[in-house]
Amino acid sequence: MFNSGAWRSSSSFSGEERVKKSVSVQDHRFGKKEVKDVCVEITDLDFNDFLHKVHLEFKIPARDTFVLTTTDRTVLDFDKFKVLRDGSTLYLLQKEDQALSAATKELITFTPHYDTLVRAGTYEYYMSEGRVPLPYAIAEFIDNSLTATAKNTGVREIEIQLLFDETCGKPALVVMDNGCGMTSKKLNNWAVYRRSKFLKDNSTLASEEEEGYVPPAPVPRSLNSDISYFGVGGKQAVFYIGDSARMITKPADSPDVHELVLSKEEFERKEREKENVFSGTIRNRKPGDSSHVKKSDERFLRGVIAEETRKESFTAVVVTGILPEHIAFLKKDFQVWTRQLAHVYHYYIHGVNGNDGKVTLTSTDASSKVDILITLREKVSRCPRVLNLREVDDDMQSRYIKAAADTFEFNAATEDGGTVEGLIRYHPFLYDKETYPKEVEQAPCDEDDDDAESGFQHPSGGRRPIFELFWNGRLIPYTTVMDFDWCAWGKESKLPVECYSRLSGVIFADHKFEVSTNKLTFMDLELKLKQKSSLFTRYVNGQRQRGIQKEFTRWIQRCHEKLDKEIKFLGYMESIRRTDVTTKEKQHPWATFSSIKWDGKVYKRGQLVKSHRTQPILYGTINRFLLYGNYNEDVFATAGQVEVVLQPKAFHDKSKIIPISKIDQTATVEAINKHIQSDLLKLPAKLKVEWPEDNAVPQNGVHPAGAPFGPLQVQILNGREELVQGSWKRLVVDLKIIRRGNPKDEEVFSCRATQTKWGYWFKKNDNLASLGEYTLIFNTVILDGDLTVFGGRELPSYKLNFTINAGSAESFTAFAASSAQVGAHFDITLRMSDGYNNQAVPPPNLRPVLACSDLDLSYEEAVASGMTVIIRNVKARGKLLNSKRSTPYKLNITLPGLSNDTQSLGIVLFPGKPHSLHVELEDNQVENGNAVIFNVEVHDEDGNITPNAKQNVICQIPGLPPLSADCSNTGTAQLTKPLNVTIIKGKPQKLQVQFEMPNQKDVAMVTKELLVLPSSSVCSMELYSKDDRNLVLRDGEKIDWPAGGLLENLHYRLHDESLFEVPLTPDIASKIKVNWKAAVNLDDLLMGKLPDLLIPIRVHEERFYQVSYQDQSVSVSFHIVPRPNEPSAIKVTLPQDWVRLGEKLPGNTKLEIIDEYGNETKTLNPACVNHMEVEAEGLDKSAVAFIWQESRGFVHVTGIQFNAGTPSAREMSFRYMKYSVQVVIKVMAGVPAQLKLLSEPEKPLQVFNESGIATPFVVQLCDKWGNPSPDDRAVVELLFLPLKVTKSVTSQSVDEEGKASFTVKSVSGPVGRHQMKFRGIVNTSHILGPSVNVIVLPDPNKPVRLSVEYDAQKPFLAGGKFPVFSVSVISEEGSPITTFNPADVSMFLWHGAPDSATELKCSKPMANEKTDCFHFRDKEIPEYAGKYTIVFSLRGAKVLSSDQITINVAANEPVKLGPDSQPPAPVVCYSKGIGSCTLVESLTLRIMDSFGNPAGQDLHGKVTVSIKNAGADADGGLPLFEGKANSVQFRLEEGKVHVSRLAVVVNPTGKDGSSCILIFTPEVSNVSTPLAPFQLPFHFYNDVDTQRKMAELTKKKNELTTIIKEYKDILNTNNELLQLLSTQHADACRKEIDQRQALNIKNVHITPPATVQVITGLVQEFTAELNQILIPRRTCGIHDPYRGQQDVLGMVGHLALVQDDDAARVISWTLSGDMDCVITKMLSAARRIYDATEGGQQVMPLDTVFVHPSRPLPHIRNGRVLFDPPGNPVLARDLLIYPQDKQSCDVVFRNLLGDVILIDDLDSGNRYRREVVQNGTRCPTILTRQGDRISANGKFGGRQNKAPPMSRLRSVFGAPHPERYYTLQEQIDMLNQYSSTLQKISKARDELSRHKKSPEMFANHQELEKKEKQLEEIEKQIESTVARTQKRHPDAGEPSGVAAKRAKRGSHM
Repeated sequence: MFNSGAWRSSSSFSGEERVKKSVSVQDHRFGKKEVKDVCVEITDLDFNDFLHKVHLEFKIPARDTFVLTTTDRTVLDFDKFKVLRDGSTLYLLQKEDQALSAATKELITFTPHYDTLVRAGTYEYYMSEGRVPLPYAIAEFIDNSLTATAKNTGVREIEIQLLFDETCGKPALVVMDNGCGMTSKKLNNWAVYRRSKFLKDNSTLASEEEEGYVPPAPVPRSLNSDISYFGVGGKQAVFYIGDSARMITKPADSPDVHELVLSKEEFERKEREKENVFSGTIRNRKPGDSSHVKKSDERFLRGVIAEETRKESFTAVVVTGILPEHIAFLKKDFQVWTRQLAHVYHYYIHGVNGNDGKVTLTSTDASSKVDILITLREKVSRCPRVLNLREVDDDMQSRYIKAAADTFEFNAATEDGGTVEGLIRYHPFLYDKETYPKEVEQAPCDEDDDDAESGFQHPSGGRRPIFELFWNGRLIPYTTVMDFDWCAWGKESKLPVECYSRLSGVIFADHKFEVSTNKLTFMDLELKLKQKSSLFTRYVNGQRQRGIQKEFTRWIQRCHEKLDKEIKFLGYMESIRRTDVTTKEKQHPWATFSSIKWDGKVYKRGQLVKSHRTQPILYGTINRFLLYGNYNEDVFATAGQVEVVLQPKAFHDKSKIIPISKIDQTATVEAINKHIQSDLLKLPAKLKVEWPEDNAVPQNGVHPAGAPFGPLQVQILNGREELVQGSWKRLVVDLKIIRRGNPKDEEVFSCRATQTKWGYWFKKNDNLASLGEYTLIFNTVILDGDLTVFGGRELPSYKLNFTINAGSAESFTAFAASSAQVGAHFDITLRMSDGYNNQAVPPPNLRPVLACSDLDLSYEEAVASGMTVIIRNVKARGKLLNSKRSTPYKLNITLPGLSNDTQSLGIVLFPGKPHSLHVELEDNQVENGNAVIFNVEVHDEDGNITPNAKQNVICQIPGLPPLSADCSNTGTAQLTKPLNVTIIKGKPQKLQVQFEMPNQKDVAMVTKELLVLPSSSVCSMELYSKDDRNLVLRDGEKIDWPAGGLLENLHYRLHDESLFEVPLTPDIASKIKVNWKAAVNLDDLLMGKLPDLLIPIRVHEERFYQVSYQDQSVSVSFHIVPRPNEPSAIKVTLPQDWVRLGEKLPGNTKLEIIDEYGNETKTLNPACVNHMEVEAEGLDKSAVAFIWQESRGFVHVTGIQFNAGTPSAREMSFRYMKYSVQVVIKVMAGVPAQLKLLSEPEKPLQVFNESGIATPFVVQLCDKWGNPSPDDRAVVELLFLPLKVTKSVTSQSVDEEGKASFTVKSVSGPVGRHQMKFRGIVNTSHILGPSVNVIVLPDPNKPVRLSVEYDAQKPFLAGGKFPVFSVSVISEEGSPITTFNPADVSMFLWHGAPDSATELKCSKPMANEKTDCFHFRDKEIPEYAGKYTIVFSLRGAKVLSSDQITINVAANEPVKLGPDSQPPAPVVCYSKGIGSCTLVESLTLRIMDSFGNPAGQDLHGKVTVSIKNAGADADGGLPLFEGKANSVQFRLEEGKVHVSRLAVVVNPTGKDGSSCILIFTPEVSNVSTPLAPFQLPFHFYNDVDTQRKMAELTKKKNELTTIIKEYKDILNTNNELLQLLSTQHADACRKEIDQRQALNIKNVHITPPATVQVITGLVQEFTAELNQILIPRRTCGIHDPYRGQQDVLGMVGHLALVQDDDAARVISWTLSGDMDCVITKMLSAARRIYDATEGGQQVMPLDTVFVHPSRPLPHIRNGRVLFDPPGNPVLARDLLIYPQDKQSCDVVFRNLLGDVILIDDLDSGNRYRREVVQNGTRCPTILTRQGDRISANGKFGGRQNKAPPMSRLRSVFGAPHPERYYTLQEQIDMLNQYSSTLQKISKARDELSRHKKSPEMFANHQELEKKEKQLEEIEKQIESTVARTQKRHPDAGEPSGVAAKRAKRGSHM
């Protein structure tokens, strides 16, 4: 601190060289916005002299203390003063840490350091051919931030913001960290190019002292953050990315923010103006001060600067002028470059172990402190993209780490002390694929690499180095190391070369190894490491191992043996414990799987397999696969076990576990099935049922109720129709008799029979007496366990359906309605039953007898119908004791002749139909005005009160409206009516009252007499004046009275119906009301006096007045018509309030003299026109005429016309003698005369063919002066020839502003230049408009055709492979398009109709194939020959198809002889008949390929036919052909042979029942391989009947086999569809859970299961709430046609919102002249609008606006409050809310409102102003919430300083949406998505259920089972026939057995 006494003795300067120096001293002591800046010459001055000079310059009193500091807040003293540099900036402060009152500028220089020349040629920074270096340029900023945050104790925050939202300003890149920050000196040093950290300045100022470079201490992975090195990268990165950089920084120990701007534009300007290029200024300011940000395109900076107040220290780099290609790359390839950055800083982000999926981090781990956050902001409507690099998990290092199965770590040391850490990872081969990660972005390979010739290839197909290199923890991307000698593959290696291709590695180098200045390449690392002096050592668990090559060889050998897998286990099910394993340690865990992939084959659960090398050989189905170990997903392994369920289950019913290697891979399904089917024939197959007493009940037969049923004998037969005997299983037979019914069946009898020597016996049953349909069921049961199913197969059963009928009628049951009415008809139904209570037919001639003790009963007839008797039209009569009684009457019904002949029936009886009216009157005399009461009852014919429908009773009293009462519910009613009858002369009146029922014509009318007495209440009123006894005011009278006068002393009188005056009482007086006064004095009313009446002030304003008593029941009304008063002013009446320029005001303007109330006085005379005149701006006074109107007593003014100017409101002044008046008339534009183009796209206007023009054309209709001239008759046309144009409208009327907007949606036509014209039509006249040139370009991104290339010369052989089809998508300009998704390109192949087309997808391109087309490779050619059609299709906005390609699929190589269709197996027999000996008739055989296509059209030769035995036994004789030949030959021509007939000899010999084979052997030359013969089996029998039967059975078997195959194909297809639908349903369910959880987070709690209706209800509820929020919202009413145009923000009134109504009113009023001003970003846009409106629209371009720096409120100075402010003052602009482009809007209103203050009220405002002024501060304009204004000069009051009500303001700022609005909007969007998901779930569930329960599929399944059973029966019949044949002929084989003797019959239960 200094004062006048703080001087130190001066030092001598003698002998020293004098150098001229000066410093800049800025006075910040008092916190003023305008800082005094004085340049002080300090040459030859010591510190004392300098202080003295400062005292004088700034007039500092001697007693005042102050502080002088540098911009870095270093306090100046004697020593530091000596070393001050020329041009230094100093602060004059009250104290050291005082905040700056305003931003300051400090002059600096940053001349490049000499090191620039020394190391300029080290590297060309971005010579990155084939690479995009932009991410690595951004990495330079991150390097600086990592170094700056290296000493942070908390989280190291680095935030990269990409601000590409044009509404916030020009695009910008902002990199901000919370590091140590820089002083102004360090910031100056940063600006010096190539000033590295190794260089030290010679300054001695404390703030400028820097420590020399100290190498960092060794840390794991060299993660020392020492990567900001050379003083080059940051500057290079800035000017590579953009053209300007703004450095903003604040060190922790300084209260000031330092800001420096370097820009290409400024450099060029200084060079042009011959200034020092490498000089500039550092702005020193307080945190958060953005007042210096003036430009609208830099308004985003305010948000960046606003964040400064939250940070103790920081550095922010703001890059602007970003190149468009960089912006496009950063937007489009966001994932690509963020992935690259995550790769570069992988170990800083994730720690020394990298992204290994573990979240545990040690406290010393650098990654726990680094957060690199990237934010991309594109549009206001689009949510920002925010990404923390820690979240990136697909960068290459993450992929390497996650894919690695084992690692090999090592260290290396070089001769110069450099150390590296390294590791190698192994990525094993997992049976069908390599796990080595594929690169997302593949770097180009070095074609000259020597190692490429070794044959060593990367698994993905390209050669790749092993090691990536990291320097001080960050990636050096352009340098890699292929390998080292000890880890390279050599010929002596025992492992395959592929093992070495599965390695990836990383090397971590420290600062001893040099890198290029841009950190893209290492300079010498590989050279140093490959020197012989470099020592490599392996480390295992921290222990050093010798012999690295030996260790590495062992490691990679172990990886190959243990990690490379062969078998893939798929479909993990569960982990189990196996008790069958003897070793306890091996019992758990065992993982189970549903399938495996082994040797290219897939084995699944349920698949048939056969074992080999097992005893015995096992046949069965796979149950599951087992693998020892703890697994829970798909896994590869070298071995495992399989559990096989032995088949058939009926024999085994168990499973067995064997090694997977024991599966016989050669076994076929047919062979396994054949073995299983052979065993199945031995199982029980059917039941044989017999009726020993010949009382069999046929299937679906009828059995009498109670008749004996049985006895029955049952036998069990196997599949060979033989009795099942022996000890296979102990069997019993269960009998059940079931009565079928609805809803369920009922078991009525059951028993069980065991086997005897006579079979299974069941006794007869006599208890089946209930009627109905029955089913008898026999079931075979295994006694042990009561099983009817064994081994998954149903044991045989038998069903018999029959019906039991009823006997004769013996009893009955009565039914009738539960209630009836007296005298009404009803029916009684009698149901007849037999002895077992079954329904029976009634006997003939029944005569029922009815009886009831309390009623008279009768009926018309009894009719029999089926099983019932109906007693028709029963009628009951009698008096009811209670008409509402609900107790039923007992009716007895007797049917003579039945055993049980009498039944009782209960019935409730109610009154009958209405018959008469009964009326009672309580009193026949009633006073007029009182109510009369009538009691009414409705009776039936027996006198019961009866309620019925439509019982409406009408009461008619003479002179009154009719009364009505509804007696429908109770039959009674009470009618009440107050009487108001006209009393004549006060006498009573007699009335005849009539009662009737209009809806009941049969009920007679009733009449009653009533006497009405006069009323004693008030009935009339009389008004009169006591001043004038003759004045009596009659009802409806009109009175003439002077306007504004007073009518006094009005009185009233009241009379009753007897015409007597009614005395006034307080109660009566209180009911007197007048309509001209609300509150009337009760004392005056008691005296009969009414209030005085004030006459209206308007003449002819007839006013209605009324005096009433008791709510106007008695009243008197009259009218008063005022007359004019004395003249007082002149009045002008315009015929209309507007007139067009150049036109006369139509009609006449009326001038008249009026009184003080505005009433016309009729006092003008003819001479008055000589004294009248009118004046106005632009008025043609020569045409004005004043004309006297004699008949009406006023003056007409004609000829009012304006001939120049712009449309505006003009004031006309009319004068007559002493009277004058001003009238405002709106002068509007003249008649339309021209068209102007207000808005159009940028020129030259270029559009792609068939594309639209985004920017609409806006055309303005104008008059001849260029003013906008709206005219609703005007139509504007857009002419656009010869192009074909799709527009929003072809022609349209102009809007209310005279504008027409045309949006061109599509333009198509010839490429080239065309012209578009606008033309206006008003009535029939045309107005020529502007024209626009349009250039139509071919669209390079629009696909127009598909080009297909393939080898058309190559033949298409059936079953082969198609040639490669290369499909290119050709654009309109003829170039190929490569941006389409390969999934959208398909190949369709069909034969016949296109509906049967097969869709094929494209293949991945191979290394040698073109990348600009889609390749269809290895697609299979159909197996059937013929013509096929191929079409390629592209799915997009519309489907694009190629031309059809017709191909001819030819047959493949001939391999066999075969028929066109398989003939049935022939059957021959020992017979003389020719037909019985025929083998083949009309059979054609062809040479075919393996798919059955004719393939030998050019082959000739012969076919030899022979016979061989089909079985192994060849002893039986073979039949001979006709002619007794062993073989027959036929000619083969053109690959075809026709056999018209082939037969054996008559009475051929052969083994009866044997099977033989006809062999047709082709003999053809010129074939490469022998052709397979055709074999046709046939059967031989010794008799004709067997032959015929076998032929029929064989034919049926073949037909059934074909049908079964078709059904199985259909069912398999359906199963695949079900699986697909199940997957879709599961996916939708998972999505629903995720969305429901997201809704819960948003406080929308949904309880599952939710429905679409519930969600729709929530959406409607939220939408209703949303609409309620929007309805009362205040909005700006100005129409803004310019908003949305290029570089246009919009009108002022639309740019901001104000929450508070009072604030919105007064601010809108203050800016009322600017509310419609259009704000533009650029001057060009403002000029465009100005020219378009010919100056009629006010505009303000932001690039010409100077924004004053931000100041606090005047009562705050230097951060200190001067006084307690009254009225809650606030800056008016701080109340504005900017929906969009906040920075630009802030500039707008900072300019328009300035520092205007808003305060609560006028008194507080004046007090506040007084305090501010007394403190010596200028006070800006003050507004109050009450609408008052105190101007900056202190003036207030008057109309001009008072805001009108909001309703009178032309425009007002809108109100913002409440926060709830945005919450509801988000919730509604999420609910709509959730509803859509629920609909998908419902649809998927319905589809799945529909297909699961499909009747068609169920019918197909049943039909398949039916056909399979039929086939089984036929096969049994064939076997049975063969067996019987063998029994009849002993030489045919062994007999099947000896027939058993007939068993004796018996029975058992």
